[in-house]
Amino acid sequence: MRLTIHTDYALRVLMYLAVRAEPLPTIAGIAGRFGISRTHLMKVAYQLGQAGYIETIRGKRGGLRLARPPAEIGVGDVVRRTEPDLALVPCFDPARTACVLSPSCALRSVLYQAQAAFLEALDRHTLADLTANRAVLAGLLERPPADPS
Repeated sequence: MRLTIHTDYALRVLMYLAVRAEPLPTIAGIAGRFGISRTHLMKVAYQLGQAGYIETIRGKRGGLRLARPPAEIGVGDVVRRTEPDLALVPCFDPARTACVLSPSCALRSVLYQAQAAFLEALDRHTLADLTANRAVLAGLLERPPADPS
């Protein structure tokens, strides 16, 4: 299974906010730190806000912050909310499949089990687990961004 860049950015933003809460991080600051598109990150932040994971503070000292404690933000929940389509194969959606094997295909069952195991593993972890090594992560976030050239 492969997660989209959108989900990767969402998880990175949440981790950043869990580690660097003060002063309030900005979208521009996070985008610059990770070397990612500010425009894309604005979409990610909007979706995270809609889902209730983060909140936006406006004004001169504004920025982003977590809307809940890290221990209350499940990794599996974030992935489910940010991934547009978790179906591993088209036959997971009977309306989209044209496979003649669908009525008695054992592969679909195996893939359902694999998907369930993947999500179950993510469900066992929270943002607090991902940022338990706060000091190390904070140190990494202090370093200048790597030069992509």
